[in-house]
Formats: sequence, structure tokens, C-alpha cells
Amino acid sequence: MQVFQRFKNRFIAKLIALYPGLADRFIAAYRPWETEGDIPWVQPAKPLRACKVALVTTSGVHHRGQKPFDMQDQDGDPSYRELDNDRIAADFQITHDYYDHSDAERDLNIVLPLQRLQELVAEKVIGRLNSRHFAFMGHIDGRHIPTLIEQSAQEVAGKLCSDEVDLVLLTPA
Repeated sequence: MQVFQRFKNRFIAKLIALYPGLADRFIAAYRPWETEGDIPWVQPAKPLRACKVALVTTSGVHHRGQKPFDMQDQDGDPSYRELDNDRIAADFQITHDYYDHSDAERDLNIVLPLQRLQELVAEKVIGRLNSRHFAFMGHIDGRHIPTLIEQSAQEVAGKLCSDEVDLVLLTPA
């Protein structure tokens, strides 16, 4: 049954990529997790050209040697993967059944724009890149939401703080 479910999810993702109008039915049925209060906005404390930048993606990308995200659980996988800035472009795979990632497999910059950020570093638009970045699987629902909020996101935020990252760019997939 789980093999059929994964096939169905991949098929739907491909179909929606070919016929975007079909996505309206799926979007209408989806009920997003809602938070209370305003989303906090923090003004950067220094100019971009002096900032250390990291990426966090929900694309399901990870190094080949890392454990793939769990595609058997219909509520997703609230864990994360640490990505090595120097290796990820040459050593990655994407484990995510809920979107068509064939283009991202050909060009990782679609979901993790490291080369574009490296160009901005070279042009002195941003200061530098962090040595590590973080990836989640974007489909996380139900019983995994508290784990994501209270554990995984907190751990990643702590690592970003310990790395003294000034700005984080979130790239959804």
C-alpha cells in the first residue's frame, strides 16, 4: 500500500506540473496550519554587504549519504538535514514526493540557490555564506507540526545562532 501511495503522490505532482489548473482542487482541500499573532519581522542589524547568509529549504534535498526523508508517513517528516556548503552542489539527491523536482535535480539552484548567492558574495552584495545550510521536507502535517515547531525548528535556529548567521533565506519547493 505504501508503494502505491508514493506512486500516487509522484503522479499527482507530475500531473499538476503539466496542468497547473488542477492544483486548485488540491489547494482548496488543504487547510494550512495557522499561527496566532503577527509574524515577527527583524530589520537586519548591519548592511547586506557585511552579513553572513544561510539557506533553509523545504525542498527535501540532502546529501546522498544522509538518511532520506520519510515518504512512507502521510503526515510527512519533521526532521531536517544539515547541508555542507562546499559539497552539496556535487553530492545531493531530493527525497520529496509532493512536487515534481525533475528540474531541481538538473539545477539545484532552483530550490537551493547557492551559486547565485556565491555570485552575490563575489559582487560584494552580501558578505559571506555560512558553511552549512539546512533542509526540511516541505510536506509536514498533523501530529508532526508540534515536533517541527518545538524541536526541529528550534535546533536549526540554535545552530544558525551559534554560526552567527545574520540572514536566512527560506526557499520553498
